[in-house]
Amino acid sequence: MTDHRVFDAHRHLGVLPAFPFYGGPPVRPDINARATVAQLLKDLDAQGVERALVLPNYGVPDPDVAFSFNELCLEAASTDDRIRCGLWVSPRPADAERTEAALALAGEPGVRALKLSFLLGGRPTDPACRPLLDRIFAVARERQLVVHVHTSPGAASDIDEVGHLVEWYADQVPIHLVHFGGGVSGHIKLAGHRFFDWVAAGKRVYTDLSWAVGFAPRWLVEEISRRGIGHDRVLFASDEPWGDYPGEFARLSAAVGDGELADLVFHGTFEKLYG
Repeated sequence: MTDHRVFDAHRHLGVLPAFPFYGGPPVRPDINARATVAQLLKDLDAQGVERALVLPNYGVPDPDVAFSFNELCLEAASTDDRIRCGLWVSPRPADAERTEAALALAGEPGVRALKLSFLLGGRPTDPACRPLLDRIFAVARERQLVVHVHTSPGAASDIDEVGHLVEWYADQVPIHLVHFGGGVSGHIKLAGHRFFDWVAAGKRVYTDLSWAVGFAPRWLVEEISRRGIGHDRVLFASDEPWGDYPGEFARLSAAVGDGELADLVFHGTFEKLYG
C-alpha cells in the first residue's frame, strides 16, 4: 500500500457506548472502533502497518469506560509482537484507585506508555491533580515508559496547560504530545518556537501530526530543516478510529518526502521510543 515502512504511534482499541454529545441524540461517531484484537490485526494487515502503539479508546465523559479498555490493550500486546500498548491513567483524585490499579500493570510485557487526557477532567495546573501527576510520572521514569498526552486548543488540553508537564517532567520522562497542539493556535505556539525551545533545552519531547491542520506538517518540516533539530522527535500516527489512516498517511507523506526524515517519522523514531 505504501513505499514507507509504517509504524503507527497512536491508535485506539475498544468500542464506546453511544452518547448524547452536545445535547443531541445518542451517537457513535467513531464508526471504525474495534472491539477485538482480531479486528485490530485485520486493520493493521490491510493498511500495511508493521508496528503499532495501541491505547484505550475514550471520548464519552465517563472515565470508567477508558479504564475498562486497559485489559483489552494488554491482550493485544500479548497476542502479537507487532503491538505495543499504553495504559489509561488519570490525575483526578476521583480516579486515584483506578489509576493505581492501572499503574500496577505498568510492568506487564508490551506496555510502553501511560495515556493522559484532560478531556475527561482534571487540569495540569490544578493543585489537586499534582500528587497523582507526580505518581504517574514517577512510575513512567521507573519503568522507562512514555507519557502520551492529548493536546487540543483551549481549556485544560491547550499547550499552555499541557506545556507545564514538559517543563516539570520531560527532563527525565519522554512526553509524546499528541496532535501537535491539536489546532491552529497550538500549531503556531509549537512550531513557532516552543517545540524547538524544548528540544534545544534537552527536554524529552515528541509529537505526532494526527488531526493537524493543513499547513502544520509542511511548516514543521521546514522549521526542522531550517533549525537543524527536531527531526527525531516526530512520529506518524493515525489516531484511528478518530483519525483517518489514509488521510493522515497521505498528508504526512507529502510533507516529509522519501528521505531520511521520512524514515525517522514513519518508523525510526517509533523504534527508538516504543521499542
